[in-house]
Amino acid sequence: LGVTPAVWHLNEGHAAFVVLQRIRDLLSTGHRWDAAIAQVRRTTVFTTHTPVPAGHDAFPFNLVEQHLAGCWGSMGEHRDAFLALGDYDNGNGNGRQFNMTALAMRTSGAINAVSQLHGEVTREMFEPLWPDLAAAERPVRAITNGVHAPTWIATELASVFDRYLGAAWRERTDDPGVWQGVAAIPDEELWAVRGQLREHLFHVVRERIRDRWTDEGASAARVMGGGAMLDPHALTIGFARRFTGYKRPDLIFRDADRLAKLVSNTRRPLQIIFAGKAHPADEAGKHHLQNVFRHALDARFAGRVAFIDDYDLHVAHFLVQGCDVWLNNPRKPLEASGTSGMKASMNGTPHLSIGDGWWAEAFDGTNGWLIEGTPASSSSDDVDAADADALYKLLEDEIVPAFYDRDERGIPVRWLKYVRRALITVTPR
Repeated sequence: LGVTPAVWHLNEGHAAFVVLQRIRDLLSTGHRWDAAIAQVRRTTVFTTHTPVPAGHDAFPFNLVEQHLAGCWGSMGEHRDAFLALGDYDNGNGNGRQFNMTALAMRTSGAINAVSQLHGEVTREMFEPLWPDLAAAERPVRAITNGVHAPTWIATELASVFDRYLGAAWRERTDDPGVWQGVAAIPDEELWAVRGQLREHLFHVVRERIRDRWTDEGASAARVMGGGAMLDPHALTIGFARRFTGYKRPDLIFRDADRLAKLVSNTRRPLQIIFAGKAHPADEAGKHHLQNVFRHALDARFAGRVAFIDDYDLHVAHFLVQGCDVWLNNPRKPLEASGTSGMKASMNGTPHLSIGDGWWAEAFDGTNGWLIEGTPASSSSDDVDAADADALYKLLEDEIVPAFYDRDERGIPVRWLKYVRRALITVTPR
């Protein structure tokens, strides 16, 4: 390609075999082993993205030796030294294996996690790599993930920003001072644009389910479960991401009867839109997805729970822009960062989340809501029960009232305070 990189960035451990080829190239040009390793470290950075052990690939040594057999000739007597770079026991019961994250960490000059909390977790997880260093001294820094604001902010909202923040906001999205201009947007205008985005979302949902019905002959149950009965004026919670166990996508159904009271309230109804996919090999994730869809068909919820299938970036744009609240309830501390809540917040969709990942840093008490359960024990069941109870209380006592309390103009002034604070505080971060 004619490219000579000054720095090689490894995103997750699966990219770490890059260093093998770089070491081979340096050895072939006469570098000694120690010099080759030092050169690779000087020019390699590594980002780890998950605190979930299953996300760190590890392989038996005999498998690595077999599949890299074609490389050993150029490594000379250094084969064992290379294998030692990946030697690690991650505590999964398989003993010492060739761990791709360990390989990346041992051959990188800079290592980062993707949120402050994830940095703390990673330094603890990989303590065996630096047994003589205190946790704070282990060389894993934290660089919190972010998103490209102009890509995710809705066109209609961007036009409002142009009028009140000036067109320069597009080049200065990380300047907190720019976003103070959101305070000048009149309530009527901010509420109107939020209404437009909600209408766009429901149009997309209706058209998708219409296509399923006309093109695929979808059953009545699937049409209902796909959102045909959603109310474009009801408080709408969005949950869209990869379905897997630690993200607890069906936590909100833990007390289905309690949720049904919120959903079926004729005066102040709540509705929920789910979207996402499970990894083909993640059986637990597929089970959670199926459970959510079963609830979407449950008559107790009167068609106000929907699952949008075939989730993609197109759907994601409309969801983060058009929902009223963005829900995230991972099992702490397993969410490394998360970004969907950032995309939602910068569209005026406040975040409702466990204090994990990026939200542990961004929540300030005014820009969304923090789910804080007080479990009776550390067991998963007790934690889930406590978090679900805390979620219901927030919905019952704070979120639903704030959304539906309107002034004489029909505007939810208290709700718009959350919307403004989400825009002002999250977007520039």
